[in-house]
Amino acid sequence: MNYSQYALIIANSIPIGDSHTQFQSFLPAAIDYAEQRIYRELNLLTTRIRNSSSTCTANNRSFTLPNATGSIPFTTVTEISILVAGNRNVLMSAAKKLVDTVAPTDTATSASAVPSMYYLLNQQTAIFGPSPGSAYTVEVTGTYRPAPLSASNTTTFLTNYLPDLFVAASMVYAGNNMRDFGIEGGNAALAQSWEQQYEALFASANSEETRKRYNLEVNQ
Repeated sequence: MNYSQYALIIANSIPIGDSHTQFQSFLPAAIDYAEQRIYRELNLLTTRIRNSSSTCTANNRSFTLPNATGSIPFTTVTEISILVAGNRNVLMSAAKKLVDTVAPTDTATSASAVPSMYYLLNQQTAIFGPSPGSAYTVEVTGTYRPAPLSASNTTTFLTNYLPDLFVAASMVYAGNNMRDFGIEGGNAALAQSWEQQYEALFASANSEETRKRYNLEVNQ
């Protein structure tokens, strides 16, 4: 399914002409609702990414997380590693009090000091402990939000692999926002019907994602 096909399916399901001005204004919000909901609720392998483009600063506990890709930031961080002489040192996620105890100052204990733990201070910053003694390459692994479906980005993972779930989520939004098409208060029955469909399709999609991860993660 591509953008044009998606727009036609949603328009026919409302129903309204896909070239209608109100529909064209409504569609980006429906896409945003559907994508954000699915990406938050499903643990999709396709949203995982690893970035090794940044280095930490010697004698500085703070590390600014790189973007996941291009200008798109990480949504969640699942692992941070320090690369030393080709070896990957996976840092332990720890409480801030522990990190502050191990690294009470920015000054490293030696030029060869390598962090062993981190604390996520906020969405953009991690605090290392102990403080790094050199400028090491830092590898960050996590999830991100792929570019949304649009007229210029005509296909996404969701339209290629989970089109039924994507449509269902979009129609939940549509049912709750029928006021955009002159129905005051929305269409609760339509929204509820599509919500039930979404939940059934979500369970199916979640089973497939679980199978993808089975060999790697089932015993971890």
